[in-house]
Amino acid sequence: MYQLQENEITTPLVAYTENSFVYGDLVSTKAVRVNIWLRTDSAPKYLHLLNAQVSRMSGAVKTMKFEQLFLPQHEIIAYHLAPGIDSPLDYEEGEANRRMAPVRALVGSFVMDALIRLSTQTELRTALEVMRSTWLSLYEATISTPYLPQMKMKVPMLLARPECISVSPAEG
Repeated sequence: MYQLQENEITTPLVAYTENSFVYGDLVSTKAVRVNIWLRTDSAPKYLHLLNAQVSRMSGAVKTMKFEQLFLPQHEIIAYHLAPGIDSPLDYEEGEANRRMAPVRALVGSFVMDALIRLSTQTELRTALEVMRSTWLSLYEATISTPYLPQMKMKVPMLLARPECISVSPAEG
């Protein structure tokens, strides 16, 4: 079993790929803010997970377990801290000229009903067209999948790759 180094910690994390749901304890240094790590220059090519469970969503759900798993970052479409793990959000509440808009995002086999932070002067379509960031923040997300009808996960924030998801305005 992997032994953490003195400057390392683990953080429970959930990641989504095209056809998988991955849960595990992410190994990082203590200085890393995990909920926005992949947005930074220090992001790794592979996420190092301990006690990982990978559920494949193709036909019947199949789950595999691994003591250690190195998940390629380029395969990750979205990720978030496990429910119940607190971390500061990535924006200032009182920021002027910003609003939250409800959206429904399709992320591989998952549906994410969430809020997106937009300028008060723009619509969702325009915001998506001009966006140049690699990762998009979604807030107050409820995550579900038709493969696991009993699954309804709620998280305060997640990051998703905008070029890998479909987004629809939702009624708010």
